[in-house]
Amino acid sequence: MDFLIVTGLSGAGKSRAADVLEDLDYYCVDNLPVALMPKFAELCIATGGRYEKVALVTDVRAKNGFDELLKTIDQLQEMNCNCRILYMDADVPTIVRRYKETRRPHPLAKRGGSIEEAVYQEMDLLAPIRERADFIVNSSSLTLGQLQSKLFDLISPAGAKRTLEVTVEAFGFKHGLPLDADLVFDVRFLPNPYYLEELRSLSGLDRPVAQYVFDSIEARTFMEKVEDLLRFLVPLYIEEGKLSLTIGVGCTGGRHRSVAIAAALTEYLKASGVSAVNFNRDIDK
Repeated sequence: MDFLIVTGLSGAGKSRAADVLEDLDYYCVDNLPVALMPKFAELCIATGGRYEKVALVTDVRAKNGFDELLKTIDQLQEMNCNCRILYMDADVPTIVRRYKETRRPHPLAKRGGSIEEAVYQEMDLLAPIRERADFIVNSSSLTLGQLQSKLFDLISPAGAKRTLEVTVEAFGFKHGLPLDADLVFDVRFLPNPYYLEELRSLSGLDRPVAQYVFDSIEARTFMEKVEDLLRFLVPLYIEEGKLSLTIGVGCTGGRHRSVAIAAALTEYLKASGVSAVNFNRDIDK
């Protein structure tokens, strides 16, 4: 079992790190008392593999728990848990600015005291934990995407690659745009099979309709240009830390042209090694 203890300075990004770890399939628990960690580990082990990756977030809210945290980590390792420490760090001006922006009090700030004094006090308190940390991430200048990339590179097994889940959604403009679409392509300029009696009752998933759509030079040229765009965009989205992408392809009713194009785009992405699924929202409307 993989146990990751997420700790560090207040305001350094532990909550953001936990969000990223959830996207990396970690089961995250915030502010679990240190004394309960071994028992929690026993419960996870008893599930027989249901919780193989667990992240526990702890900080100065744990009060005196840091004195026993290192002992607890040793205890977890004796239970055959791969227990590591992720320490989130940031420079003092950045933390002070973040607290000013959120208008929240620092947990160690004294009445009438400064945030800066509280940060330095916390640094002293956490020094033994920082020295023991397996990973130290300074979030001072990191965007959320950069933090995702950093944590993926640190936490994921060697050789693991970041992936992007792509949904190619065919829809009809007369039924409204997909609310979750990141990219939208309008294919109403293509020849419309609806006006052919023998094709009207079919859909873009049927070979005669798809063949009719792709018999046009416009459809083939469109596919070439969109494929070229996706070859450019997908690696950049992955590098930026994007985890999912929805591509909307729309025609008038969402039954013929958009369905045929969306199916072809999905197959192209799969052939390129991208995880992609096809969804036809309005095909039966």
